[in-house]
Amino acid sequence: MVVGIKDVLKLVGISIVVCCAVFVCTLFLNYNLDIVGIEDEIVSAQGMIMYEAQIAMGKVVVAVSGGCLALTSVVLIIFYVKNYIDTHGKELGILKALGYSRLRVARNFWVFGLSVLAGSVVGYLGAWLYLPSFYNVQNAEGLLPEFSPQLHLWLALCLTVAPTLFFALLSVFYAFLKLKKPPLDLLKEIQVYKVKKFKREKEALPFLKDLKRNTLSGRKILVFFVAFSAFCFSAMTQMSMSMRELASEDFAWMMIIIGLVLAFMSLLLSLTSVIKANTKTHAMMKVFGYSQKECAGAILSGYRPFSYLGFAVGTVYQYVLLKIVVEFVFAELDAMPEYNFDFKALIISFIAFVIVYELIMYIYSLKLSKLSVKSVMLE
Repeated sequence: MVVGIKDVLKLVGISIVVCCAVFVCTLFLNYNLDIVGIEDEIVSAQGMIMYEAQIAMGKVVVAVSGGCLALTSVVLIIFYVKNYIDTHGKELGILKALGYSRLRVARNFWVFGLSVLAGSVVGYLGAWLYLPSFYNVQNAEGLLPEFSPQLHLWLALCLTVAPTLFFALLSVFYAFLKLKKPPLDLLKEIQVYKVKKFKREKEALPFLKDLKRNTLSGRKILVFFVAFSAFCFSAMTQMSMSMRELASEDFAWMMIIIGLVLAFMSLLLSLTSVIKANTKTHAMMKVFGYSQKECAGAILSGYRPFSYLGFAVGTVYQYVLLKIVVEFVFAELDAMPEYNFDFKALIISFIAFVIVYELIMYIYSLKLSKLSVKSVMLE
């Protein structure tokens, strides 16, 4: 067995993202399925408008939020499979050298799907516990007949079993592609990077600037996670503040909790990987006399512009999404208030983001400084 259960337990990030995705999708899909069953009982014109708006709202949220979280889960599983192969190259190389086929080694990566199963089951059960309250919130205006959550077995299978099978197959397929290397390359843990050729100026870049650029270009997936964490923080915190007026207090809390969990999970995952990938670089810089500030700046500060870019994109995203919901989905509903860009929410969210992000970067720079040259070189 190449991949063990202990390795799967490290994939907490995937479980968290899948849990959030299944939680949101269960709420809105189950509600849409149940509300269709009471369509004939709706007698008022405002009730029918609310019915159509709720159906459209469910489709928008599932497509946008669920789709975004699903895409993130795909990126995460690819990252974990690649990271496992990079860090266990010697073991995998020995197996291939002993005559194990690439498919036989790769098929053991199906166990990565267990992290998806854990997240989807927790998300589905958590959604079911919250469904009665969610139904009351959705019908707060009392325009629809009262109805209770119904169990849809096929929906449960689609949201738990289907994602597990998909991600298990994806893990095996991606591992099969990555194990195309010769056994000797795996044993030597040789990693191949695609390097783009740039037109160099007459004078080479200063060492620290060149190192910062190479740190970013060598691990683009970590740049994505840093930007995505800022995106989640920005979009969900600002959206939750607006939801207090547009929807309810419960809905606002649900949005901000999911957003903060995804934001911190993505940021901590990316920065931890950056530290691990650059321990030897940091050690050599200390040997050559570079200060701790210069080391941290070359390794960590290059991600800062992408985090603020992610925050800006999240701001635009949440505004466009809410504008679509208010102006198009609930356009004919009399009780829906007008929505305008909330500058107060932007300022509060931005100040909180700067404080939290810079604090985390400072903590990781301290963590980097505690790495001794001797311990790194003995690895």
